[in-house]
Amino acid sequence: MTDDFLIRFWGVRGSIACGGPDYAIYGGNTSCLEVRVGGHVLIFDGGTGIRPLGEALMREGAITSAIYLSHTHFDHICGLPFFGPLFDPKNHFDIWSGHLDWPLTTRDAVASLMSAPVLPIDPDIFQAEVNFRDFKSGQTLYPADGITLKTTALNHPNGATGYRIEHAGRSACYITDLEHEGAEPDPALVEFVLGTDILIYDASYTEQEYAQRRGFGHSTWNAGLALAKAARVGLYVPFHHDPGHTDPIMAKLEAEAVLAAEKVGVACRFARERMELVPGRTEPVPA
Repeated sequence: MTDDFLIRFWGVRGSIACGGPDYAIYGGNTSCLEVRVGGHVLIFDGGTGIRPLGEALMREGAITSAIYLSHTHFDHICGLPFFGPLFDPKNHFDIWSGHLDWPLTTRDAVASLMSAPVLPIDPDIFQAEVNFRDFKSGQTLYPADGITLKTTALNHPNGATGYRIEHAGRSACYITDLEHEGAEPDPALVEFVLGTDILIYDASYTEQEYAQRRGFGHSTWNAGLALAKAARVGLYVPFHHDPGHTDPIMAKLEAEAVLAAEKVGVACRFARERMELVPGRTEPVPA
């Protein structure tokens, strides 16, 4: 059953949303994943992609879910005020983050976005039952029976959290936003993603772009491939695409990455909006 562990991409861009015909194939919304696992819906990040996800979820009736934030930079939370299910009293959401240092909390971070003069509303406007939750990166969470959510701290300005979702012997890792350090993969990160069925990885830049953007907190598909090879990953999925990479650029980069991955025995496919993946398979679910 694909519904037992299914990943659907609703936003695959980083930094800022982009639209128009040049982004029709890979998509222009910022980070948001829907993970249906063990009969539950988990959401990762609240970029602009969470708005169309909300429209889809509202067609299903009452919703009880959790939103796990990699971090609270603007591109990863700017969709929350436009996530329709948060305005329906029959719904229940827990919103989690693990990168903040006390006394700053998840609610504080969301409220800083939803406050004057940026927005005219604050989180109190949500009509759903919303609980803001805090943890520390490195803790293991248990969203529901049979689902384990391991976490790790990532190298990113102001901090970020990577996630490993495990269920019924399968797993998927969500590793964004991350800046790699050095020529070799971080041994701790190799251990964290070791043997995972799917590795979703921040591959914002080309190697040439990264040379000009060190310290921005992002990585390359080349560094992600080295990690995937070292960790014996089933499927490597470059993600968090730079807004300057139009569809023709993306297609060229994907062709280069797929060829390089084939040479080292790794399956590779770039993230696209509405693409659906099942851990244990290397091809997307047919549209």
